[in-house]
Amino acid sequence: MSSTPAASPALDPARPVAVVTGASSGIGKETARKLLARGWQVIGVGRDPQRSAAAAAELGPELTMLRGDFTLMAEVRRVADEIRSRTERLDVLINNAGGVRDRRIVTAEGTEATFAANHLAPFLLTRELWPLLTATAAARPAGTVRVLAVSSTAHRSSRGLDWDDVQSLGIEHPTVAYCRVKLANILFTRELGRRGAAEGVVAQVMHPGVVASNFATHGDATMQAHMAAADTVSPDEPAETLTWLAADPEGGHTPGRYFHRRAEETPSEIARDDTAAARLWVESETLLAALGFEPAVR
Repeated sequence: MSSTPAASPALDPARPVAVVTGASSGIGKETARKLLARGWQVIGVGRDPQRSAAAAAELGPELTMLRGDFTLMAEVRRVADEIRSRTERLDVLINNAGGVRDRRIVTAEGTEATFAANHLAPFLLTRELWPLLTATAAARPAGTVRVLAVSSTAHRSSRGLDWDDVQSLGIEHPTVAYCRVKLANILFTRELGRRGAAEGVVAQVMHPGVVASNFATHGDATMQAHMAAADTVSPDEPAETLTWLAADPEGGHTPGRYFHRRAEETPSEIARDDTAAARLWVESETLLAALGFEPAVR
């Protein structure tokens, strides 16, 4: 699955760089397209080999496409290494990859797959790329370096995280696990925004709407029926919001906000719990350490 890292940084350090996960299709691909149209350089990450190759061919040589399965933290760390090998700067990290499953799946690393792909992977990728983000922030105008997350209005259906089972390994119904992890996206962004403020990195989160994409391909029958019956929007609409948050002034101030259709909204009360946000950070670090992914010494 690995692509071969470049021997030295291949991207132009004079032009802005974005990393977009889930860039082989849907929202991620359209966001990459829009950033490329603005003159950005984009490193995309995709899981499926065929879709990744097709996206690279469609979007052209300004897109660097890497492949990785973000249910596995070893893959996340490898992708982070490849990103660092290609660029000396990183202006925006867009944690878009995710999805829902039709049942509880435990990965080869012992994690619950929905939690791993939707929360733990972006947490680890952000941590791995943090030195690159902060170094870029030190050399760029204030507020221009950003980390963006894609959550969902599904977070409103969650009653909160279970601190005795933060991964939802004991939950049989996949939709419950998904709603919890979308809550985790917002809590992570709030705490990242607080921590990043001193180092010049701004974090924001958005709800894309019900998007006509392959999002629910691995979902259960209920989820697929919901998606089939829903009044969906094209991936272009949330991609417009992500591009706006990445490149326009609004995304560069007052971190930790929640957006939909280029407008700030108020997430659920539980999603605004800063104590829970801080605890999720600690729980995530503890889990990664137990899996053998402690912060690298650089």
